[in-house]
Amino acid sequence: MAPPLTGSLVDGELPSFFTESWTDFYRRTAICRESLARFRTIILHHYLYHRRSFSWREEISPYRVLVSEVMLQQTQAGRVASVFDRFIDAFPEFRSLADAPFARVLGLWKGLGYNRRARYLQEAAARVAGEYDGILPDDPDLLVSLPGIGPATAASIYVFAFNRPRAFIETNIRTVFLHFFFPDETEVNDRRIMPLVERTLDLEHPRDWYYALMDYGVMLKRIVGNAGRRSSHYQRQSPFAGSDRQLRGRILQVLLDRRIVEAAELASLLDEPSTRVDRLVAALCDEGLVVRDGAVLALD
Repeated sequence: MAPPLTGSLVDGELPSFFTESWTDFYRRTAICRESLARFRTIILHHYLYHRRSFSWREEISPYRVLVSEVMLQQTQAGRVASVFDRFIDAFPEFRSLADAPFARVLGLWKGLGYNRRARYLQEAAARVAGEYDGILPDDPDLLVSLPGIGPATAASIYVFAFNRPRAFIETNIRTVFLHFFFPDETEVNDRRIMPLVERTLDLEHPRDWYYALMDYGVMLKRIVGNAGRRSSHYQRQSPFAGSDRQLRGRILQVLLDRRIVEAAELASLLDEPSTRVDRLVAALCDEGLVVRDGAVLALD
């Protein structure tokens, strides 16, 4: 029987293990070998009983990891879970994704937002299929050269695909370290967090350690709020309704539905000012999401 998620557990107190809460303990010890060991125990204890299950965790391959990590950029895991299996069924390996019409890729991406990631993912699949014979390189320096893959995502792919240690920070990991080690501080830079990530990294089981950190971070956000707001890297997202992001998605949906659209009629179809629509269409064309052939717009 799993212990309940109580306030004391969030605070870092595990009554069966310790008699002193994390808050009191850390106030007394600060950062030292003992406090880092206790931190790891707390995180792993929670993971033992409250591990989240996702398709990309239960069946692991380099391809499935790459797809899931790109999908998880700026998108919550629950939304990714609703799309992931259907996407993998349609494109089970690098070559099938690379060769697919982009309109089909985008159609299966629906619901994840930030649609340029779908193009980046397909371009990355083409690179792996063409340059690496369909085998994802196990080198972070090569992974970061793939379209849409930055240093943190390259590190996470390296860890989850190959179970090899590499320090990186993402939003849930940042939340955990801010909660435990910077409880009363604001504007905390990742440069201060990274040494702690490196010192606590499980060199033998890095994949499970990062899963544990992320799961704890999700729990913290649900119960005590998002400590990530105290990071100097935190940016409040602008409202989606009425935004350029929303209109970009509407433009792509029209093209998905109609296949081909006259550029001159797109603004009226969307009931939006033509200057705004033209500006966003130009950006979508520059990003390779939309193709303009004379007066006609399409996805491929």
